[in-house]
Amino acid sequence: MNEPHYISSILIIYTGGTIGMIENPTTGVLEAFSLRSLLESVPELKRFGYEISTMQFDPPIDSSEMEPLHWSRLTKMIADNYEFYDGFVILHGTDTMSFTASALSFMLGDLCKPVILTGSQLPIGKLRTDGRENLITSIEIAAAKKNHKAVVSEVCIFFESHLMRGNRTSKVNADRFNAFRSFNYPVLARAGVQIKYDSTKVHSHGKMVPLKPHYTLDQNVVVLKLFPGISPQIVDSILTIPSIKGVVIETYGSGNAPGKDWFIEKIKAAVDRGLVVVNVTQCQIGRVQMKRYGSGHRLQEIGVVSGYDITTEAAITKLMYLFGRGYSTKKVIEKMNLSIAGEITTDFSYDD
Repeated sequence: MNEPHYISSILIIYTGGTIGMIENPTTGVLEAFSLRSLLESVPELKRFGYEISTMQFDPPIDSSEMEPLHWSRLTKMIADNYEFYDGFVILHGTDTMSFTASALSFMLGDLCKPVILTGSQLPIGKLRTDGRENLITSIEIAAAKKNHKAVVSEVCIFFESHLMRGNRTSKVNADRFNAFRSFNYPVLARAGVQIKYDSTKVHSHGKMVPLKPHYTLDQNVVVLKLFPGISPQIVDSILTIPSIKGVVIETYGSGNAPGKDWFIEKIKAAVDRGLVVVNVTQCQIGRVQMKRYGSGHRLQEIGVVSGYDITTEAAITKLMYLFGRGYSTKKVIEKMNLSIAGEITTDFSYDD
């Protein structure tokens, strides 16, 4: 799909993760090795004819070590090189890839070029690795153009033949190659003999506009996962954390929670203190509908914000982003009810 007589330019950013690991012959532990060695394992890349440049974290980090400061670093690397490349591929460990993709979708404002995150379940040097195909296809997607415009102009994850909106994904499998799923939004493309894009689901800008990167995130947010038998002490320990600004409550089903007076009172007290409390469902598929049952309706009445069909990863990073912009509580609540980067669906007009 690339334009004739034009050589696409791609920047690969290697952060670390299994895709770039090699087994220590003494201990058997997987350890990071150089980006050059990684790319040498995929000589097929030269057949693309693209101009491929590389950057990397030094030293590479395990994705379990990923933090907001690394998201800011990635944002700056992309912003500093934005004018020089047609697309970006980020090689990343799988454990926190959905968090990183979600954060970048908010931090890279007015993004008009593809930013594709990928990785693997097996090191790229292994004979049966999934990393080779993930890397090759991610680069092809990042380079794809139609009518002089990028086919994909958003932050995505590509894994095992599926291109997914980054802030809609969750890691669901630690052992199989189909590690990620986008449960509440259709995949953007499927890679088979050809890469077939769903143009009705892929975000597309009408025209190129300047990138508006944002680097500051506020980490004063927390997740409260409900479970049967949760005690007042546990809820208190979360809601009374000093300096906390936002709480993502993982509720049951369509947004239900215990209707006990003590629970409602503690949540109400937190909202009254100015905390933004967001209701997301523990279910992989479906959305929060607080008007559906009495317990959810009580949460709505005391000021809990609906998370609609947002993932926990996107809810947390969105709160970090909004508070990082210095918005007031009122403004954050307003923005949580709006789709900033396709992270929620409020009209539910898409096909299930």
